[in-house]
Amino acid sequence: MARQILTLNQISVKGLERLPRDCYEIASEFSHPDAILLRSHKLQPEDIADSVLAVARAGAGVNNIPIDACTHRGIPVFNSPGANANAVKELVATGLLLGSRGVVEGIEYVHTLAEEKDKAVLNQTLEANKKQFKGSELFGKTLGVVGLGAIGSMVAEMALTLGMDVVGYDPALSVEAAWRLSSQVRKADTLSALFARCDYITLHLPVLDSTIGLINAELLGAVQPDTCLLNFARQEIVDEEALVGALENGNLRRYIADFPSPSLIGRDDVILMPHIGASTDEAEDNCAVMAADQLRDFLENGNIRNSVNFPTLQLERVTGCRLSVTNENVPRILGSVLAILADENINVIDMLNKSREEVAYNLIDIGTHPADEVLDKMRSLEGVINVRMIGDCA
Repeated sequence: MARQILTLNQISVKGLERLPRDCYEIASEFSHPDAILLRSHKLQPEDIADSVLAVARAGAGVNNIPIDACTHRGIPVFNSPGANANAVKELVATGLLLGSRGVVEGIEYVHTLAEEKDKAVLNQTLEANKKQFKGSELFGKTLGVVGLGAIGSMVAEMALTLGMDVVGYDPALSVEAAWRLSSQVRKADTLSALFARCDYITLHLPVLDSTIGLINAELLGAVQPDTCLLNFARQEIVDEEALVGALENGNLRRYIADFPSPSLIGRDDVILMPHIGASTDEAEDNCAVMAADQLRDFLENGNIRNSVNFPTLQLERVTGCRLSVTNENVPRILGSVLAILADENINVIDMLNKSREEVAYNLIDIGTHPADEVLDKMRSLEGVINVRMIGDCA
């Protein structure tokens, strides 16, 4: 029977095409879907039917998904990190240029001259007034990149090609991210050290308990004069009251962000965009393809890539009969599951077990399809969250 995928936003056709129609039904209304595929739809715990096995987000941010509720129910939540990185990088480049030159002000000024029909007079007026829109070049300036993941590392590389000096800060820098980072990026030991030495600072951090309000009055008070702050990550990372204070007292020359806020709209020292960082056809295609591929691999093989609440786990398929077990990350549960299989003389061909915080996830390839009663025994074990058979024995 075809698996049902509930879509709660318009998803790129290129992504949906990754789910073969002979195996998947895709619609915006299902009462008992196998999985949910969405973008920015605000998902509530009560919206997730008991039948749902996974939730996939065609994008990086997952603050619209009830992660804790999904974890407690054994539902992995997938996202698409890096799929929209180039789109955001290009908008950051735009932000840097807008922050260094009087582009916005110049365009607005030209609009005021719409009634002037004499070309000679128009040219004379422009020449007389263009000096007020003079800016400075990015070449030779120092850019601080806070967060050196998929987007931050691309922004750093882009800035180097513009002739900027780049300083990076990321206490959680992964080995993979470190490998793709240019050796020309200098590392700041602390966030305050970065803020004190840069002409431009760009933020590329996720929203976590530890990052909400991270850019506070103390950090903004340490910046050198004429600094420009860019935020194309998340609004919550910047303490807005402290930001306004830094703009008012001249510590910050300009703030450029993708998140409009009532207290910032209309300020001459702020440039706001309507959350368009990932709004390109290419980014939407990339995110949808990545989300669909990860969802399909999980539903068909139990493998997990880019989950925000489950461990990464991939086991090559060696048999058509695979068992997945999700349980609380406490001792002896896996042993009890294996004991039940042994009591039924069911041979384990291959297996993999990993944990992440309070959840453990197991893939077990077995030679014989267990009876429903055997699966019920596993589900009844204390600490077991869910048990799923994946595929049939060959």
